[in-house]
Amino acid sequence: MPEEKAGSQKRRTKKNKATAKTSPTKAGRVGTEKSPSVKAAATAYTIKPIERAVLDSLTPLPVLDLRASLLKWYSRCGRTLPWRNHPDPYAIWISEIMLQQTQVKTVLPYFQRWMEHFPTVESLAMADQTAVLKQWEGLGYYARARNLHRTAQIIAEEYGGQFPRSFDEVLALPGIGRTTAGGILSSAFNQSTAIVDGNVKRVLARLTALDRPPAKAMDRLWEISEAVLDPDNPRDFNQALMDLGATLCTAKNPACLICPWRSHCAAYNLGTQLELPMREAKAPLPHKIIGVAVIWNDQGKILIDRRPQKGLLGGLWEFPGGKLEEGETLEDCVAREVQEELAIEIEVGEKIMTLDHAYTHFKVTLNVFRCKHLTGEPQTIECDEVRWVELNELDQFPFPKANGQIIDALKAEAAAK
Repeated sequence: MPEEKAGSQKRRTKKNKATAKTSPTKAGRVGTEKSPSVKAAATAYTIKPIERAVLDSLTPLPVLDLRASLLKWYSRCGRTLPWRNHPDPYAIWISEIMLQQTQVKTVLPYFQRWMEHFPTVESLAMADQTAVLKQWEGLGYYARARNLHRTAQIIAEEYGGQFPRSFDEVLALPGIGRTTAGGILSSAFNQSTAIVDGNVKRVLARLTALDRPPAKAMDRLWEISEAVLDPDNPRDFNQALMDLGATLCTAKNPACLICPWRSHCAAYNLGTQLELPMREAKAPLPHKIIGVAVIWNDQGKILIDRRPQKGLLGGLWEFPGGKLEEGETLEDCVAREVQEELAIEIEVGEKIMTLDHAYTHFKVTLNVFRCKHLTGEPQTIECDEVRWVELNELDQFPFPKANGQIIDALKAEAAAK
């Protein structure tokens, strides 16, 4: 398999670590949910004391009324989604990972295609990683796809192809944090496990008129979510809570007049629903200038390389290049980066295009140049693999979204000749 196998004992005690690199073409992983170790799970979410004024404003929550009114609304207005009440926990797990930081309308076509290509956990476990990433292409946060692939191998090898039902075991799987574990176990097995995703944070912050940004009150939000969860019907309740945030209690223009929780919502009663949840000030996104080389050899083939497994866009293919350094021209940047990454000499020709792209933590401007291979055999100095390919073969490889625009431009140019 493309990723190294870790021992089950080590995996069950792993710590939540994140790494990052500064180079935008080899930047660190972003957006992947991972919880603390299973061993620490019992203490990692201890509720911290909060001010008496806040306690007085929040208690007692009318949990019985909240449960009943939400479930009644859900029975009439809940969304019909292909993974809801699905008999196979595999499908529910796939949907939960796809829905991490991604809207339902974006996920729907990807989910359908995924289930056609990888209908079982065994088919996913046996697939080549390139095929997995190709099916994920365009959905973003590619560590999720790599984690799905690795988790499928773990489930096939250690659980006989059956998704585990223990919270601790699910939490220990790659790419699964507390909310995702709760979502899977409540949806697949109707277990009484709470969730606090983006929609739920907004709903609970308004319900209780939370006096701080959600990121600074996660212990409190988990406490509220666990308190209101219906232990007799956790599957529908959690789905209803997410639907409430997605369809009525939206970030802008919430539909308070038809909300089943309106009478109990502190923010609505205070007239502050448009100001909540509170937001933290964000620094401007860094903007990086990148030089990109589309390199042809004498046989008319194009050079592509595969990014290292770890880091942003890990395992995807790309056109070589890198960050512009102070005092150099874009042409010099392209030649230097290709030499440093692949140990070959190129002739940098005309600019093909310029395009802008935004990631979660930074923005880039890609300056794409037509280049000619001069000397040297490409080396995998800063990548996992290199290949010379025909233009019509590029569609076989998973590329980042921005590189896809370059491919489209090259095809249009070739068609015009």
